[in-house]
Amino acid sequence: MKTQQQAAPFPGAVGLTRLSVYDWEANDGVCGGSPHMHTASTEAYLVLSGTGRVETIRATGYESYNLAANDLLWFSPGTIHRLVNEDRLEILAIMQNGGLPEAGDAVLTFRAGVVADPEQYAQAARLDAGPGPESASLAEAARIRRDEAMAGYALLKEAAQSGDLDVIEQFHRDAVRLVQSRVPEWQALWSSTIAPEAARTEQWLAELAHGRFSHFRDAVVERTAPEGTERLFGMCGMLQKWDGTPLV
Repeated sequence: MKTQQQAAPFPGAVGLTRLSVYDWEANDGVCGGSPHMHTASTEAYLVLSGTGRVETIRATGYESYNLAANDLLWFSPGTIHRLVNEDRLEILAIMQNGGLPEAGDAVLTFRAGVVADPEQYAQAARLDAGPGPESASLAEAARIRRDEAMAGYALLKEAAQSGDLDVIEQFHRDAVRLVQSRVPEWQALWSSTIAPEAARTEQWLAELAHGRFSHFRDAVVERTAPEGTERLFGMCGMLQKWDGTPLV
């Protein structure tokens, strides 16, 4: 009698999210999402359709990259990024270390005083539905959060373009203080779900090096479907995630 095999984890411990970038106009007249930075994960954008760009701020300054169908762009931790929607921009976001972003890996670019204060930051980052129809109130909350992130981002962008990189370093410093208390939780998550993926490949290679292939007997095929028919409000746009893959 054949025993039921345990479901295989999604390859590489990454997260997949389909993202329709917000078409909400910001104070600078440009449509897009909430600028933010990941502290421990690299993120990739595969453009499915439409056009736009991603603005980035690093320790080296400000840059802007145009995006069109089939473009693939990725950036490592410490890159402040803002997605701009010029014409129905649709992206497949591929996130390293699936699970860490959901655990608070991302830091939104609120004003310096907010990012430096964990209580103020938590309040500003919340996405709660208020009175009235839930979808309408969530949309309004997401838009308010985006605008608050844009207020801080505008100052960071101005500083980066003028060469005042000390302001960027201060944001990095505040962001690290903001997430530091969560790192033990992240380390436990990494040890239990992410690190085993690399260890599994190491075992497979050891088997093959000795001419063995016992892992072939455990081969599986998995399929998953999107979670629900409605998309969720995210930092940069409307999100669609799949069962078994983390939300980015």
